[in-house]
Amino acid sequence: MRNLFSGLLKLIIYDPMKSFELKNIINFYQDSENKGVKTVLVSLVGLDGSSYRKQGVRMAIAQDGTMMGAISGGCVEKQLYRSALSVFDKNVSKVISYDGRYKLGCEGFLYILIEPFHLDKNDCLLILNAIEKRESFEIVSFYRKMDEIEGDFGSLFYINGIKISTNQYFVLPEENHFEKFNQTINPDIQLVIVGSEHDAIKLCRAASFLGWNVIVITSSKNTENRINFLDAKTVKFEPPETINFNFIDLFTSVVLMTHSFSQDFQYLLKLVPAPPKYIGIIGSTKRKMQLENKILDFLPNAELSFLDCIYSPAGLPIGAETPEEIAISIIAEITSIMSNKGLVTLDTSFVG
Repeated sequence: MRNLFSGLLKLIIYDPMKSFELKNIINFYQDSENKGVKTVLVSLVGLDGSSYRKQGVRMAIAQDGTMMGAISGGCVEKQLYRSALSVFDKNVSKVISYDGRYKLGCEGFLYILIEPFHLDKNDCLLILNAIEKRESFEIVSFYRKMDEIEGDFGSLFYINGIKISTNQYFVLPEENHFEKFNQTINPDIQLVIVGSEHDAIKLCRAASFLGWNVIVITSSKNTENRINFLDAKTVKFEPPETINFNFIDLFTSVVLMTHSFSQDFQYLLKLVPAPPKYIGIIGSTKRKMQLENKILDFLPNAELSFLDCIYSPAGLPIGAETPEEIAISIIAEITSIMSNKGLVTLDTSFVG
């Protein structure tokens, strides 16, 4: 049996910036703009060592003191507001630094860019549309590694060949005069839940809370499903005979929770041509082997690599028993698989 934690202990390293966080920042900026309140964009652009969150995380601070997002675990945000006061007054960007060993309880030295944040309506719409369409795009930030310095620093968005400046005061500098931080914003995890039982409801709620794009597929047209899955972005009433998984992309995971062997098999068949990176199936190891054997009997020419996408029993073996605990174990497993980087492995085969 292949399982992510079969004899191994994994440490998950998370991506620094999620597209739903950027969406929240843009919406926050628009609300502040409608109130006539200035906003600054705060970005962790340089990092020597380690910190609570990684290089590339961003937040917005309004002049009235309200905030969206966080650079740390809450340690420096008040200080960031005080540092932003001069940016509000002068409309001049600045870079500040923090020695995390003494101020944050971390082991890193942070360089934080604070810049006037101003986007017109078309710019906001372009960014939000890219996020909605699950398109990847780039953000490039220009700064200097100094303890505290004001200057012509700022960030640029590159979306489908269009360049968007974060504020009207920023002019693209000669690159050799500045440090440059390049960041790719990828789509958030898209979770497809096939099934509508109690455990599927819990998984939907937990994943939605994390900002994941949740799509629920059920063969039942029970009207209660709309109520039960209010947290889902989409609820599709599609039996396996008619379902088309053409919306699956590189950042999609699928969990089969129909509790029906025949339905799991039929939905699984539809995933063979273009499998996601992760397919979790509720059930025993024996049931998984039966499904795999039936797939190979039905499609003898199917790529064996398809079977490598299947994780069953779905979820990390944390001793989960309740639907809520099972949801957490599945989300943890998907996070580890989708991050696909920085996994620290410890062989624990000698334990016990």
